[in-house]
Amino acid sequence: MEQTVEQKLKALYDLQTIHTKIDKIRQVRGELPMEVADLEDDVEGLETRIQKIKNELDDLEDDIVTRKNLIKEAQANIKKYETQLNEVKNNREYEAISKEIEIQGLDIQVSEKKIKEFGYEITTKTQIYEKALADLDGRRADLDAKKAELGTITSETEKEENELNSEAEKASKNIEERLLIAYNRLRGNAKNGLAVVTIQRDSCSGCFNQIPPQRQSDIRQRKKIIVCEHCGRILVDEQMALEAETA
Repeated sequence: MEQTVEQKLKALYDLQTIHTKIDKIRQVRGELPMEVADLEDDVEGLETRIQKIKNELDDLEDDIVTRKNLIKEAQANIKKYETQLNEVKNNREYEAISKEIEIQGLDIQVSEKKIKEFGYEITTKTQIYEKALADLDGRRADLDAKKAELGTITSETEKEENELNSEAEKASKNIEERLLIAYNRLRGNAKNGLAVVTIQRDSCSGCFNQIPPQRQSDIRQRKKIIVCEHCGRILVDEQMALEAETA
């Protein structure tokens, strides 16, 4: 049996009433879910950054060890070449070994310079690393607090919200697909989630623009679905809202 326009309007208003209750519950949570998500991103970002710095510090420590080993190797070579100097038989050999000693000495200087540079980098990166650790502790504490706050609010309202979602799903089945699509589109475009609104003080309660008397009369007759000329929301008369409250 096909619904009358009045029945269609009532079904739409009933669905809107349920959705408004759900919206109010979600408003209590406010920005908390978004804040939790942002903090989770911050924590993840800091953890990644800290691991990167730690890897860089480890690499620098390895570089210092490598350079120290090169210095030891060069020092051993110098001792070997100095011993060989005592055994040379001509100037050409002397000059060649002296050149090798000079090269090894330069290698030692380069490695010592690099070790100092690595040490400076380690000091700088360690400060950054420690600050990042402190920031991470702070973000984790904030995240734990926000999660606890959100968990408390959610646990208090979860049952009611689930029941309302079930009611909304059931109520949606009483609305023909074409109207339901239009309703969902209007609701999605409206900042306050209102797709079906009443007349209040001769105005649309969605956008507060005045509704002409003749249009108000047409709305009260409930013979056709009428939308606000300004915001496009579906309009119902105040009496329907009262009937829904007392039903």
